[in-house]
Amino acid sequence: MVLSALKHTALAGVVLVLSAAMAQASTVKITPLGSHDGEFCVFDRAMIFEDPDGTRILYDAGRTVAGPDDPRLGAIDVILVSHMHGDHVGDRHIPSVNAGECGKPDVSVASVPNSNTIDIALKTGALIVTGSEMPKFFGNKLKALGGDPSKSQLVRFGGSRTVGGVSITTVPAVHSNGIAGAFVHGALGELLEQAGLTAYAGPPTGYVLTFSNGLSVYLSGDTGVTAEQKTVVADQYKAKLVVMNIGDTFTTGPTEAAYVINDLIKPATVIPSHANEPATKDGNVIAGSKTDIFTQAVNVPVHLPLSGKTMAFDGGGMCTEGC
Repeated sequence: MVLSALKHTALAGVVLVLSAAMAQASTVKITPLGSHDGEFCVFDRAMIFEDPDGTRILYDAGRTVAGPDDPRLGAIDVILVSHMHGDHVGDRHIPSVNAGECGKPDVSVASVPNSNTIDIALKTGALIVTGSEMPKFFGNKLKALGGDPSKSQLVRFGGSRTVGGVSITTVPAVHSNGIAGAFVHGALGELLEQAGLTAYAGPPTGYVLTFSNGLSVYLSGDTGVTAEQKTVVADQYKAKLVVMNIGDTFTTGPTEAAYVINDLIKPATVIPSHANEPATKDGNVIAGSKTDIFTQAVNVPVHLPLSGKTMAFDGGGMCTEGC
């Protein structure tokens, strides 16, 4: 009887361990790649999303990925770019993590005319998946630098593209999306700079990613309030996790972003982004900051994108580890 009880206890323990392992294996891992370890800083936009099947997606590399040799990158399968502004595509970048200060990172390494995005794509062999008129521009860049232009791929509003276990679609964003002359070779680039104009790149985008565990994530890019946040992001794709810009002036501010979360999308959880401020000190929200205002205004859990800290989310959008 005692031996039988011990066997049952041992079996129950094995089942619990296996169940925990399976639960962990079915989560989506999100790692912010900001300028300073453990903080949420002024230029922080970049994040890596890892599907349970191992597919790894870099979102808006911007200025805080320390170029293609940044040791935090690892293997990258897909790079997403919401729009062509330098703080998202990467006109320059930090020389190394923790360079400068959280409120004023050292972004002294120039990435023009290629962009941080292109440099990373060439080094990792990743696909660049974008909407609008951006794919041809990126494809030409890859070709000119000896890369494969077919690795710049299109997905427009209403369609989708699947890479590994992840379905990717673009959704409208209300912003601008000009290509600065610094990214354009030759006389045309010089003329654009002299005239204070940008080249046409089509409308900016956000993304909805649907992972193999069922989690649907909305990446807002830079946007104001849009009707599609209700009709497409919430009603069609039923996003459970939102990465939301809150920086104000150039995008939705903290109270406007809170309206999007509370009244339009109503996800399970939210990660703030693009705060355009040093939002934390020692990993804690700075009182009175835009991030603090947003955190107090929303009705769902807020998880700070602390650089280098990996969070795990289940299919329902709830954080299971690292938050």
